[in-house]
Amino acid sequence: MAGESELVFKVWTDSKHLQHWWAPTGFSILVSKADNRPGGEFHYCMKSSEGHEMWGKFVYHEIVSLDKLVFVNSFSDEEGNIVRAPFSTTFPLEIHNVFTFTEKEGKTTITLRGGPIVATDEELDFFHSMLGSMQEGYAGTFGQLDEYLATL
Repeated sequence: MAGESELVFKVWTDSKHLQHWWAPTGFSILVSKADNRPGGEFHYCMKSSEGHEMWGKFVYHEIVSLDKLVFVNSFSDEEGNIVRAPFSTTFPLEIHNVFTFTEKEGKTTITLRGGPIVATDEELDFFHSMLGSMQEGYAGTFGQLDEYLATL
């Protein structure tokens, strides 16, 4: 059904929806800027229950309605400048992401492909060493997405 894929795509591209689920488990999100068009940015602050803040942003490269979303994400400061991850000086500065959305029998499957761009060998090694942790993090985020979708 087209309604399912439309809704799933919308919660990925509309900051009014993203703020409800795009953050690590236990974090809230504040949207600073939302311009979801190629060349536009989604700039946000993730805040833990203890008050710890981490800023991040997406720079959109391609948006194919209902099918594909391509963006580069990075940690940033409050002004949107790219900065190192707060947890590592060797985490890559920028990650290229390609999300595809496929609908079958009324269910939408999201596939993520991507990785670091313009990264040193040390950054690539660190990124690959964190794949398990990132998979756990995405599992939590996607769990929040499922919970949020159930409320709509």
